[in-house]
Amino acid sequence: MGRTRTYQWDDPALLAEAAGRSSGIDFLRDLQAGRLPGPPICHTLDFTLDEVEPGRAVFSLTPGEEHYNLIGSVHGGVFATLLDSAAGCAVHSTLPRGMAYTSLDLTVKFLRPITVDTGPVRAIGTVISKGRRTALSQAQLVDGTDRLLAHATSSCMLFEVPPSEG
Repeated sequence: MGRTRTYQWDDPALLAEAAGRSSGIDFLRDLQAGRLPGPPICHTLDFTLDEVEPGRAVFSLTPGEEHYNLIGSVHGGVFATLLDSAAGCAVHSTLPRGMAYTSLDLTVKFLRPITVDTGPVRAIGTVISKGRRTALSQAQLVDGTDRLLAHATSSCMLFEVPPSEG
């Protein structure tokens, strides 16, 4: 007997269009408060942006079977997605209006397996260094007792967002 999961998402163009119209922290706060639609990946993996402040972003996920790999634990790509989101949004939270970022790289260290028995996990991203064109951030994936499950570093390229027409 198979299992199913159904979900929906909003048009991602709405979120992309809003990205450069406000500061990074205001954009993320609007996303967190539901004033902007969540990105499709959050609906696909069922994770949420829980906290945001300048230079810091926290996402959470409760592991489910739908996140499993072929050996019965959460797939490393799920870890990496959470860590990339936290590290990148920590950088985004520091950007002024008209600026955006993209990840240049992501280095992940997987330290412990995650299963449904692990319970909710949090990815906590922080900015290490920020310049005019690049930023370096890190993220830690922890369980409910703050036990470290995975760690990542990310380099991000910063760039100007072209003004929207209309």
